[in-house]
Amino acid sequence: MIHLSPAQHQAISQQAEQAYPNECCGLLAGITNADGSITITRVTSSPNTLIGKDGAGGHDRFEVAPQVRFNLMRALNDTPESIIGHYHSHPDHPAEPSKHDLDMAFEPHLAWLIVSVSQGAAVDLRAWRLNRDSREILSIPMEANENS
Repeated sequence: MIHLSPAQHQAISQQAEQAYPNECCGLLAGITNADGSITITRVTSSPNTLIGKDGAGGHDRFEVAPQVRFNLMRALNDTPESIIGHYHSHPDHPAEPSKHDLDMAFEPHLAWLIVSVSQGAAVDLRAWRLNRDSREILSIPMEANENS
């Protein structure tokens, strides 16, 4: 189970809508609870480095900026938090992992949050765990509440 706040859900959805028709992306930091559930504590947006200066590219691929990851890793030093996953959008496609997502899943312990954006409006947000070696795709239950 992944717990996130309504504000975090809204921030991801808004970024996805603003990036449309390209994919948005970012990192998720959180705490793994004793029961194995994860509470998201930080949503850190990133430019999609696959979008060119002319706005081309990035409509069906994403790449988090390395500096964003380095900065978040530094910010998490000496805290109980860690990078627990990332998020990205699927413009005019379902909030389900694509073959390319599975091919790029280099860290099988990370959660993948995918937001579907239909005609510029975020319509669905789902969480997944992907293992490119075993080709396994697992849905992770997600809950948005004020206590997250």
